[in-house]
Amino acid sequence: MKAPVKSAAQSARGNRAVRGPGGFSLRLDVRALTVVVLLLLAALAASILLIGTGDFPIPAGDVLKALAGDGNPGQEFIINELRLPRVLVGLLVGASLGLGGALFQALSRNPLGSPDILGLGQGATAGALVVIVLFSGSAGQVTVGALVGGLGTGLAIYLLAWKRGVHGYRLVLVGIGMSAIMTAVNGYLLTKADLVDAARAVVWMTGSLSGRDWAQVWPLLALCAVLVPLVLGNARGLRMMEMGDDVSYALGVRVERVRLLLMLSAVLLTAAATAAAGPVSFVALTAPQLARRLTRSPGPNLLPSLCMGATLLVTADWASQQVFGADQMPVGVVTGVLGGVYLLWLLVSERRAGRI
Repeated sequence: MKAPVKSAAQSARGNRAVRGPGGFSLRLDVRALTVVVLLLLAALAASILLIGTGDFPIPAGDVLKALAGDGNPGQEFIINELRLPRVLVGLLVGASLGLGGALFQALSRNPLGSPDILGLGQGATAGALVVIVLFSGSAGQVTVGALVGGLGTGLAIYLLAWKRGVHGYRLVLVGIGMSAIMTAVNGYLLTKADLVDAARAVVWMTGSLSGRDWAQVWPLLALCAVLVPLVLGNARGLRMMEMGDDVSYALGVRVERVRLLLMLSAVLLTAAATAAAGPVSFVALTAPQLARRLTRSPGPNLLPSLCMGATLLVTADWASQQVFGADQMPVGVVTGVLGGVYLLWLLVSERRAGRI
């Protein structure tokens, strides 16, 4: 009987209740808040280092001066016009993938319920390849094609997985099948492309932040400004749904409405991130899991996952430039290798625990 008492006491010390006027109260997870703050600081530090990295290195102090408007004209041009947009795209793409991955893993109740596994990235890639291969479209048209492909794939997965509701393992199994189909479609499209379009498509498919400018920043920023508050505002309903649909209904949660809204948000976040930087692998899979291990908190951990995704992506891009040189190794390759190793470790851990 002593162990549960100790656990409850530890839980009480880890959470604080904040009370406001009119009976308003909020439970504050101190450890999770600390993790979020530390991840934000890590993302900021990695971003400053990444801005200063390149063929023309700039010290961190000069980067801060230029961002504040006190740098020399040459440094301000390099930072504000060439490197800052790339870093902002990296932060927004990483945050979108981290949050989208957390939503899918919570909705499917499966650590493998990630956009990478469910085929959303492959669907967005198929949309982009159709525009590149069949229409030789511009960069803006490729972005629209990726969005349409991701949304279409997400809708198909939802409809095929529907049977008196959408449940976790059925969603994952349908997603794996859709991923295989989209991968085959992408391979077919590449075989039909001419040499120039095929080379352009392969570069896009690796997932890279190279050459990103303000044209990619503003649409993704606007989408995140709308979807992130919407998702966080439904975090309570998502937490209730982890206890089962029947319990959620009893607690007043409109389960299918919340599930559809959050799935649509996750699909939009993933498709927009893919459209902006290409299919960056495994960030959506690893970020929520790493965030959960750091916070040691139950529930979807939406905000920590968002911050973890942003930190992972800019750190991976900085590391690739330090090791291989500027723009020599696309960030999608780095995250793919690291994420693949993590996926193998996760599968072994789940098997030892008897869950698969």
